[in-house]
Amino acid sequence: MDINNLSSNWKQLQSKLKASSSKSAGSPTPQSLHPANPAKRKRGDLEQRPVHSLPRKKARWDEDRKIQQKQKKAKQQQRGKMNGQVATKPLPNGDPVANGSTAADPPTAPRSANTLVNAGLSEDVEIGKYIALDCEMVGVGPTPTLTSALARVSLVNYHGEQLYDSYVLPLEPVTDWRTHVSGIAPQHMRHARTLKEVQSAVAKLLKGRVLVGHSVRNDLDALLLGHPKRDVRDTARFPPYRKMAGGGSPRLKVLASELLGVEIQEGEHSSVEDARATMMLFKRDRAGFEREHVKRWGVDRREAEIAAAKGTQGNDVQGEEDADGREEPKAKKKKKKKNKKK
Repeated sequence: MDINNLSSNWKQLQSKLKASSSKSAGSPTPQSLHPANPAKRKRGDLEQRPVHSLPRKKARWDEDRKIQQKQKKAKQQQRGKMNGQVATKPLPNGDPVANGSTAADPPTAPRSANTLVNAGLSEDVEIGKYIALDCEMVGVGPTPTLTSALARVSLVNYHGEQLYDSYVLPLEPVTDWRTHVSGIAPQHMRHARTLKEVQSAVAKLLKGRVLVGHSVRNDLDALLLGHPKRDVRDTARFPPYRKMAGGGSPRLKVLASELLGVEIQEGEHSSVEDARATMMLFKRDRAGFEREHVKRWGVDRREAEIAAAKGTQGNDVQGEEDADGREEPKAKKKKKKKNKKK
């Protein structure tokens, strides 16, 4: 073997290897083009990236936050409508005879939207002929989701002005306060009135007047009170409203939103707010309510006599409330002179 020839071949091989290594160092490898972990990036890179290239989740959260803020502002504006005129929407059939709305008697929001919680009887407020009632319940007994007891009572007049509001001490131990819905908490019972006291006050207010409510029979049962059926106007039983609900009992929240443009029962309920919304619905479709009442009960003889007396004696009679909901003065009865026996 020639040693000189071997050494020259070895030198040639080494030179070829050096040349190949220098070429490979100049050209990028696949690993250098695609790093092993592309998710790992410096914090500075993220700060330099434009807003539109942020992750989709963060962009979606920002959009959701903006939508929630807009909805919150809209709800505040809708609640502000309780202090002024309310824009109403027609019923699906659009028939003014069916919904009972007239241009002469448009529905308006209550004149006073102030709520005096647990204030009892408001002596400086005119009662009038029509009264709206609403109650809040709590759960009692071993099955609180099925068994309810009265915890708050509220009544308003034709204009939505608060006539009466009181917390009521339940007769049974409360096992579910339902605070997230009823708004009632244990501390409210410190100044609550007894059921007997509330019964007496409510019965005096309802006597001889027309009761307006939503599923009002449940409220009367909770109060352990009765009221003549012909003197009840129930928005949950009004046929055009039931038609909106597909034949079932409509929800007060939906009626207020669809027909009055007012949002109620957002979170904890307020019996004063619900009573006002019920009265506003009755005022909106009062003519329709009265037509349904006549279909079922006929014309009240007393009201017919009053209507006849109106034509002859003017305002010297007690009739239905006028456009402002006030009662007219009572008619003066003429006393018959008895012939004295001589």
